Amino acid sequence: MINRKILGMLGLASRARKITFGADSTEQDILKNKVKLVVVAEDASDRTKNKFIEISKRENIPIIIFGNIEELSKTIGKQNKAIIGVKENNIAQEIEKLYRGDVNG
Repeated sequence: MINRKILGMLGLASRARKITFGADSTEQDILKNKVKLVVVAEDASDRTKNKFIEISKRENIPIIIFGNIEELSKTIGKQNKAIIGVKENNIAQEIEKLYRGDVNG
């Protein structure tokens, strides 16, 4: 249930063009202070996960390890995307609340 809600929020952000995706684009947007939340697929490589955990920690951006590459990619209408950066603050906060289990907001 929560998974569907998070995927729905990512889909909404994608349709609103409030995401960045792929390792290089997301990293560039993080460094430009455009990203409010980083989503990394659970089945991304350890190297990729560790890289984005470090970048997120350094730049003080929340990060969640969520879903798999296939479902994240399908949600945003792309193929083979393990990294998504959410650029809209309200959507990022809502996804993070859902992920942390704070269903009441």
